[in-house]
Amino acid sequence: MARSGTGPSGRIRAVLIDIDGVLTVSWKPLPGAVAAMARLRAAGLPLALVTNNTSRTRAVIAGRLAGAGFPVAADDILTAPAVTAGYLRERHPGARCLLINSGDVREDLEGVTLVDEGADEAPDVIVFGGAGSAFDYPALNAAFRHLQRGARMVAMHRNLYWRTAEGLDLDTGAFLLGLERAARVEAVVTGKPAEAFFATALEHLGASPDETLMVGDDIASDVLAAQRSGIAGVLVKTGKYLPETHRAADGTPDHVIDSFADLPDLLGLSAPPAGRENRSR
Repeated sequence: MARSGTGPSGRIRAVLIDIDGVLTVSWKPLPGAVAAMARLRAAGLPLALVTNNTSRTRAVIAGRLAGAGFPVAADDILTAPAVTAGYLRERHPGARCLLINSGDVREDLEGVTLVDEGADEAPDVIVFGGAGSAFDYPALNAAFRHLQRGARMVAMHRNLYWRTAEGLDLDTGAFLLGLERAARVEAVVTGKPAEAFFATALEHLGASPDETLMVGDDIASDVLAAQRSGIAGVLVKTGKYLPETHRAADGTPDHVIDSFADLPDLLGLSAPPAGRENRSR
């Protein structure tokens, strides 16, 4: 239920939604999520799916979600790789970038010069995506050496873990902490919780912070980060949500609900006509 005991006011006119742990877990829709998304669409609310997922392109993510019944397209999705590409084009034009990432997202890195380890010239920027098999010792040690030589470090996110069907798995942040300390550098983070990420999402929707709401399962990167940008935050108790993390957080979500399925009621949206509900599969 909402922290204040009431839903947000009628001024909410746009919604930002995390994917992993909010709509799906291991790409399987959470109960009621498809139907809730359909109610938001029926109400005409502009929405964007904002994700730190770095293993799939926007087109692939849209295809997986649409195949599961969610009424979304690629244009509805804003990923950390897409935002990272914009950052690199603006701040490091023409830089040679070494990408360490589990998954192929090159399609979303348009305009970025990617080089392989062992290229004739050393990379100017080390770009970290999502953790996985690509984060082995040779790759991390090579990155460490490049950083010692002066390469910049950019991370698409610094999440410590994410929720899979088998439980919590380590993510990029767990490795970044060690590299930052060893190399004595600090990564520039381009995905959530970076303020620039939320600014890009608002621009994408053409919405102002005070009329937008962010729904996520990560109290720090999703919810409190959005609130620092003036966006109302809604924490869901699915995905990576842990009661102890909630209690230890350095802020309080504007609203807490059991799952994304409860969002339409929180927003005061009318229920769909009987027999026309879209149910999760």
